[in-house]
Amino acid sequence: MAKVISQETFDEVVKENIVDFTMTPNEAKEETIKQFEAQGINLANIIKDLTINPETGKPVLNEILYEIKTYIGQNFNDTKKLLENLAVLDIECQKSISHRVLAGKNGAHEALVTLLEQELAHQQSTEGSKPNLPVLDACLKAANSFTNKQPDVFDAEALAVVLKLFAIMDENIIILTLQWLQKASVMHEINRQNIVNAGIVKMLKPYITKQSSLKLIREALAVLRYLVLDDDIRVEFGCAHEHARRIASEYIVDLTKLLSEFNDPNVLADLLLTIGTLAVRQEFCTTIEDAGGLKMVFEIMFINLNSVRVNREALKLLRAMAGNDTVKAHIVQQGAAPVIKQVLETHMANENVASAALACIATLTLRIKDNSAAFFATGIAESIVETIRKHPNNKIIQRNGAWVIRNMVSRSRDQCENWLSYGVEDLLNTALSSHPSIQQDVKAALRDLGCKVELREEFTGVAEKKISGGM
Repeated sequence: MAKVISQETFDEVVKENIVDFTMTPNEAKEETIKQFEAQGINLANIIKDLTINPETGKPVLNEILYEIKTYIGQNFNDTKKLLENLAVLDIECQKSISHRVLAGKNGAHEALVTLLEQELAHQQSTEGSKPNLPVLDACLKAANSFTNKQPDVFDAEALAVVLKLFAIMDENIIILTLQWLQKASVMHEINRQNIVNAGIVKMLKPYITKQSSLKLIREALAVLRYLVLDDDIRVEFGCAHEHARRIASEYIVDLTKLLSEFNDPNVLADLLLTIGTLAVRQEFCTTIEDAGGLKMVFEIMFINLNSVRVNREALKLLRAMAGNDTVKAHIVQQGAAPVIKQVLETHMANENVASAALACIATLTLRIKDNSAAFFATGIAESIVETIRKHPNNKIIQRNGAWVIRNMVSRSRDQCENWLSYGVEDLLNTALSSHPSIQQDVKAALRDLGCKVELREEFTGVAEKKISGGM
């Protein structure tokens, strides 16, 4: 078994090389690595790119954390130095997860939370006192960098601080706080549950209005979406659906109405994405329609025809709403087919939009002959075939294209001749050989087109005992 050493041992040797042998930090690190590797020591667990103080030979990350902790409990007379140290901590934590883990071992989270608590407590205890916004800003930036991809560090104390930070009437502080909540929510089901149970969902309402700045509303919407993630493999059963239900009950009507209040493509895309994320129940699909959602979505797609992101999210929302069969019928009846055709033709070269458009059409035409006829009447078949032809290596587009063809012709065999005239059979056979994992989807399309296809019986078996036919 290969020998290993601790980070502290490695850093101590680097320090000796700098202090005792007057090497530069880079020279000292190179020499230290050579020394240990010559002894057969595995350095895979060592952070080799730490910034080193050329005077002391110590890692800057360790030094500034020690200095930050010395301020705790004091009067912060040297605020300038504190801000400098927090800025360095922020920069170091942005470098890698290894840097952030090391910062955690040296008490970064406790120090940052304590600094925030002290500043907020000072403001509350001193009548008329305003918070030291630069300190709060620097602490939150460092906390964001430190928490990124290690949400386990976010604890009850941090959540308590977040609740107090929402009382600060400063937009930049609120935005940084929202970003901190986002990072705490990724891949951490317990944090999401604690955030929801703390009542933060309702606390976000003042930031999701037409009066809010574009940046503020986008960050608040992101928090809502992060709270309905289901990405923590450590938890067998999460609360993503329940969170989505609670948030949708609180917000979905307001979010739908806000679609008519903004022109910025990024805000519109975020609103569409958030509404689609929350449309997890059939009644919510109806609620969105009743609030005028369909008309607004079509208008947004038409006005922002050249926006990749807006149209991708709009298509996803329409597909989510089609989970309700009644709403699905209304989507097509209110003119979705020509709008989607125009979007597909405009963004045919873009894999994300093309994939979303095909998936949306496939859902809207599933088991509904009238919907299939409405799409076919627009001449969209040729555009769909051209999209499949344009992306032969994209498995998702090939699969979604097969879905569309199968759904459109399965109850309308009179369409088959037109589809075949565009050369779709050769394209599907190519996809059949190029993408084995989607063979069943492609074969279903070929079958319903009336093409020759080899259908294999997947489950066969031989009985151990013959069944007697006589008495």
